[in-house]
Amino acid sequence: MSHWLDRTALLLGKENISKLNQSHILIVGLGGVGAYAAEQLVRSGIGNLTMVDGDTIHITNINRQLPATQENIGKSKLDILKQRFLEINPNLNINSINRYIEDTEMEELVLSNKFDYVIDAIDTLSPKIHLIKSCIENKIPLVSSMGAGAKIDPSKIMITDISKSYNDRLAFLVRKNLRKHKIYKGFKVVFSSELAKKEAIISVDNEKNKRSTVGTISYLPASFGIFCASHVIRCLTEEVGS
Repeated sequence: MSHWLDRTALLLGKENISKLNQSHILIVGLGGVGAYAAEQLVRSGIGNLTMVDGDTIHITNINRQLPATQENIGKSKLDILKQRFLEINPNLNINSINRYIEDTEMEELVLSNKFDYVIDAIDTLSPKIHLIKSCIENKIPLVSSMGAGAKIDPSKIMITDISKSYNDRLAFLVRKNLRKHKIYKGFKVVFSSELAKKEAIISVDNEKNKRSTVGTISYLPASFGIFCASHVIRCLTEEVGS
């Protein structure tokens, strides 16, 4: 009798399917990057997923976010995705944290379970820095998404150590802030070497945790998420070094 992971097992081997099923991934942020990363993990056979996001679906999310449809406006991103993922794999173990995690809570979050990998898909600087710092200090493997906005060419996306990232404003700010904690390297980031389109960025002063609104295209954040998930899967199956 066929199994839904037969094609994946043909590629990775049954032993790795078992390893993925036993793995527990923490993903923080379920926006344009994070939701696609989460779905690739689920479809690859990850058996345990902790997802963190306190946001609801807004009409401006429809151009790029996986759970965003006209019907879902105003609904919890996490609730929609949980239902979707359980329809893919009813045996998936999902721990849902449907709220924003404060900076001071990040270490408690990463230590709340024995996570095999963490995906940082946060798009605001301060909580991102605290999540990265907590993972580095507690030796928890991490891949972090940098800025997917104001860019359009997916062929420029790369995975590399944070110290080698360039042409990315968010990566610059992450490096700058991590230096205050004497962290200069030691974790992978997904970033694009493409120069951001300056005309696609406008300043805003009235939104919580946001200083700008950035233009986006449907496939770029999704591609970042796929790169994040790819790195995690390949590390867990020892196809690539962490």
